Amino acid sequence: MALQRVSVVLVEPVAVFEFGVPVEVFGVDRTEDGLPRFDFRICTLDPSRPLAAGQIPGLSITATHGLDGIAGSDLVVVAATPIVPVQDYPPQVLAALTAAHRDGSTLLSLCSGAFILGAAGLLDELDCTTHWRDTAELQRRHPSARVDPGVLFVDAGSIVTSAGTAAGIDACLHLVRRELGAAAATKIARRMVVPPQRDGGQQQYLDYPEVECCTGGLAEVLDWAIANLDQSHTVASLAARAHLSERTFARRFLAETGTTPHQWLNGQRVLAARQLLEGSEESVERVAALVGFNSAVVLRDHFRRNTGVAPSSYRRQFSLRET
Repeated sequence: MALQRVSVVLVEPVAVFEFGVPVEVFGVDRTEDGLPRFDFRICTLDPSRPLAAGQIPGLSITATHGLDGIAGSDLVVVAATPIVPVQDYPPQVLAALTAAHRDGSTLLSLCSGAFILGAAGLLDELDCTTHWRDTAELQRRHPSARVDPGVLFVDAGSIVTSAGTAAGIDACLHLVRRELGAAAATKIARRMVVPPQRDGGQQQYLDYPEVECCTGGLAEVLDWAIANLDQSHTVASLAARAHLSERTFARRFLAETGTTPHQWLNGQRVLAARQLLEGSEESVERVAALVGFNSAVVLRDHFRRNTGVAPSSYRRQFSLRET
């Protein structure tokens, strides 16, 4: 892909930040930095009418092109917009994206833009992602898609999907790096004052889903375990507390939580560690003890596996304490 013509497709109301990401990466003239100037187009169904920008009164965006401006684009960016039922996305937009993909354009969705690609039938049998809050809904709507709720972006070749908000920067810079080289991506990142590269596999900082249990089920035992994470727990000890055999407990646990006791406990311990790292001054070693990991080494291993970063890095980014 030459990456010369870049088109952004807008559907009203436009998410302002996500729209600003491709504008900053591809729409700014950086020829003085030795970078190529992109043929940058803002496309929508009716360019004669300004588009409402989110929920911001008085702010609107005027497109430069209609949907015919997408033709011949090397990259087509599908900007974010509030999620609506599949049938409510403009069919002309879906048809234009399908045609662009068929004609060889690379498509990039930002955050909820993945739902537009899905409505166009472009996520079938594809690895993809969106904002972690909406991955379950994307998977429900498109069962054959392989939706990853944790990663920053997924590069599936001709279709790239990114997670929420700032992950769009990572995906855009990744495409610059992929097509124009690391030097070009680094120059743009330096001007934007952002890291030149965060790997797509780095985890989104998603919340763990709350455990939903039936009345009279395992809720009381799970609440107790969460309140006593510093203690050692096994299937045997939890089953005894629930007055069940180990086999029955394990079966009911999987049915009610969708995971195993071991995986659930590790997830709850990492979540508790995140909260302590954000709001306390406890050392990493002390945090490990408070949440029930045997050592800081064990905490770091599980923490990195769940969040993609080390506990110390997480604290630097998300500490709620005044500095």
